[in-house]
Amino acid sequence: MSQVSNTSSLSSIMDTIDLGPTGSVQMMFAKLQLAQSEICKAQAEGYMKQIEEIQNEQELCAEMIEQARKLQNDAKTSGKCTTMPDEMVTFFNDRGLSFDTDGNDNAHSADQWDYNLKSLTNYQETVGNKTQTLMVYLQDFIGQYNSYLQGANTQISNATQTLTNLARGQ
Repeated sequence: MSQVSNTSSLSSIMDTIDLGPTGSVQMMFAKLQLAQSEICKAQAEGYMKQIEEIQNEQELCAEMIEQARKLQNDAKTSGKCTTMPDEMVTFFNDRGLSFDTDGNDNAHSADQWDYNLKSLTNYQETVGNKTQTLMVYLQDFIGQYNSYLQGANTQISNATQTLTNLARGQ
């Protein structure tokens, strides 16, 4: 079978499936089940890619939280403001996250880092929720895939048994 994209139609997928010269209803049903399984597989692969991207985002967010906590601890220890690195400013801005802008600079006291950290942890929770939702969808498509594949295998087995019985004159 060939690779299926998320935009493949059922009929185009069915055209790629060859179950031999038989035109029995069982084999046509098996072919339909196989095509449906390919659609589910393509959908599942799409969700897997999204989950991978979100997990990368979670990892980056965790790194930002770790860095922000270190900067907050440095500010607490020294009693002076610490500067938010440019890559962190970019991270906040690219994702539309709020951070303390008092003084129109990137220097933050320990209390200001509390605000920044809350913004990061809220974002991390939102990203985590997206992962959970996508995992539910992924599991659904995997379940559908397995069901369609099992249905196709059952129909192929039934058709083979019918042909065997006919060949034996039963």
